[in-house]
Amino acid sequence: MSLAIVRSRAQLGIDAPEVTVEVHLTNGLPGFSIVGLPEVGVRESKDRVRSAIINANFDYPMRRITVNLAPADLPKAGGRYDLAIAIGILCASGQLPDSELERYEILGELALTGEVRAISGSIPAALKLRGGERTLILPAANAPEAAQVKGANIIAVDHLLALCAHLSGQQPLQLQQPSSEAQKNISGPDLAEVRGQGYAKRALEVAAAGQHSMLLIGPPGSGKTMLASRLPGILPSLSSDQWLQVAAIRSICNSAAAIDQQRQPPFRSPHHTASGVALVGGGSSPKPGEISLAHQGVLFLDELPEFDRRVLEVLREPLESGSICISRAAQQVVFPARFQLVGAMNPCPCGYYGDSSGRCRCSQEQIKRYQSRISGPVLDRLDLHVEFQPLAFSELTESGGAEENSDRVRKRVVAARQLQLQRRGRVNSQLSHQQLQQDCPIDGDNLRLMERAMESLRLSARAYHRVLRVARTLADLEAEEQVQRHHLLESLSYRKLDRMWVN
Repeated sequence: MSLAIVRSRAQLGIDAPEVTVEVHLTNGLPGFSIVGLPEVGVRESKDRVRSAIINANFDYPMRRITVNLAPADLPKAGGRYDLAIAIGILCASGQLPDSELERYEILGELALTGEVRAISGSIPAALKLRGGERTLILPAANAPEAAQVKGANIIAVDHLLALCAHLSGQQPLQLQQPSSEAQKNISGPDLAEVRGQGYAKRALEVAAAGQHSMLLIGPPGSGKTMLASRLPGILPSLSSDQWLQVAAIRSICNSAAAIDQQRQPPFRSPHHTASGVALVGGGSSPKPGEISLAHQGVLFLDELPEFDRRVLEVLREPLESGSICISRAAQQVVFPARFQLVGAMNPCPCGYYGDSSGRCRCSQEQIKRYQSRISGPVLDRLDLHVEFQPLAFSELTESGGAEENSDRVRKRVVAARQLQLQRRGRVNSQLSHQQLQQDCPIDGDNLRLMERAMESLRLSARAYHRVLRVARTLADLEAEEQVQRHHLLESLSYRKLDRMWVN
């Protein structure tokens, strides 16, 4: 009777709980059984493992093989346990020494030839081993991204034979070294390319400085999408911890970016036909949706009223909490979703409502029905409502050089963010009610101003607090300690829909 124990890692959301792979060989009729709540992909590993061992010129034991994946109540999916099971069989049958197994955790899918294929979720597994004594053995395709996790020891393998030679001491493998390439932002579209629209550009800068959500309203061709796509270029680079969160989510989805492109906040722009599951995540084995892929970045929803209303409603909770909880009968998974929402819409079905040329032919009933596709609770959670005007011919054709580029605006945004982080350790859009009262005290004439504004615009308590948060950001952009009256007035000017649809 022979027994081998190999350590591995499961994938549960962005977590990677430890899994113990116990391989037991006994006499009796040859057979191979896997227990421990394996799904189809795990049960099929017995055929991949058998062929890989034979093609690597090892003896496949013609005995009763039982593989237990503990803990038994944790669902196991995919081919990530193939390599650990193969090593367990070779150690249990005496073809490899098992004295060093406790030092390693092994992940990898096997091809029939014995080659090691990439898996999903390598970064969450590496995060679990930061500062630990164990070394994580990963497929060569996953090792470079996992090696970016500081404090984690990573070994890359491309074939079952290479790992066997390492464990037997014949040809030790070296630790994977992090990429030496300098971290840099992706060169993207520049804000200077957007002609005119000074009011909207100012609002974009305010949104970037305080991480505020915003809605862009204007006729077709006025530059809404063009301006929104420039937002990542004026946002601060991701910190190391933020990048690890983003990289972990991408790793789960097998979409990790190149090593030198991972410091810019993500930008996601799903089509308006996207379902609720595509937006927030889900499935029988829950996967992240667009809001999680936009974590620490921007989620841009163009043609916002064209999204199904029920799809938009699912954004309400993550906009407040910064995470999304997906519950299934067998498990509950929480994905981070701290994203900056930017929506764009036309003011009416034809797009020309309010245009001075009188091109709009929509009835008031059509306009009202179109506007009502965005519910009050969703609208309430959008900090800035920004109106676009059609560009004049002179603005469109003027020579370049007059517009500010993204680098200049980004410097002001970074300075404002630093003030916020020094003051509260968080951006203004995330201030609690108590922190907002302390950082944005309102009294005297300013208090009466806000009282009149709340009555005339019919602001909810949530919208009132969002006005104050935006005013706090405006003060930070000017490095002012106290919120002034002109900050409040400018903040109120960004409530376009409250003014437009108050009746």
